[in-house]
Amino acid sequence: MKHYFFALLTAMFSLGIALGQSNCSHYYPLVDGANFQYTSYDRKGNEDGKMSYKVTQVNGSGDNVSATMVMQLEDKKGNTYDSEYQVTCDGDKVKIDFKSLMNEQMLRQMGDMEVEVSGTDVELPGNLGVGQELPDGNVSVQMKMGGAMNMNMNVETINRKVEKEETVTTPAGTFECFVVYSETRTKMMMANQTMPSRVWLAKGVGMVKQESYNKKGTLIASMELTAYNQ
Repeated sequence: MKHYFFALLTAMFSLGIALGQSNCSHYYPLVDGANFQYTSYDRKGNEDGKMSYKVTQVNGSGDNVSATMVMQLEDKKGNTYDSEYQVTCDGDKVKIDFKSLMNEQMLRQMGDMEVEVSGTDVELPGNLGVGQELPDGNVSVQMKMGGAMNMNMNVETINRKVEKEETVTTPAGTFECFVVYSETRTKMMMANQTMPSRVWLAKGVGMVKQESYNKKGTLIASMELTAYNQ
């Protein structure tokens, strides 16, 4: 269960820059009822799972909008895990309520563990340009599993920069995108690793594609938009 929770946080952190409403930001299609499906692949291009999310309970208008994101992860064995979290769009910035991940269902699955989640918002301006540098972000998880046994995880997204514009085709269509490079630094227990990644963002859609690499620059995992409806 804990591995699922960490995977969920990482996925949500990546998709945090792909949520919102057109009046709030060009890259945040936060429309009630909108749904998106992403398919993930391993380093060999084999399907490794799916992630779907739906926008619900949208409130507000203009530059101040909030909503609930209902997310489902499905691994390659067909096991599914559900969660939801809150998103607020204020001006051209998105704020993700990491603590809202800890809903009643999640707490039941975590058993007797105490979990604390905190983080710094991932920001994406309403207008992007090649060469633009973007602020860092991070999410931290502290898990107390009883006695003296604790487990902490920290995920930072650093060195974010708009590299270029590129046309991308996925099963969901063809999109004109900005490519955002970043590095994800993960610290958990005694492990400490940094992985470069790229995200392709399209106006009115959000994230269309994502690739992760090892420290040598070799592709190790990818994700792409395979279906969406707004």
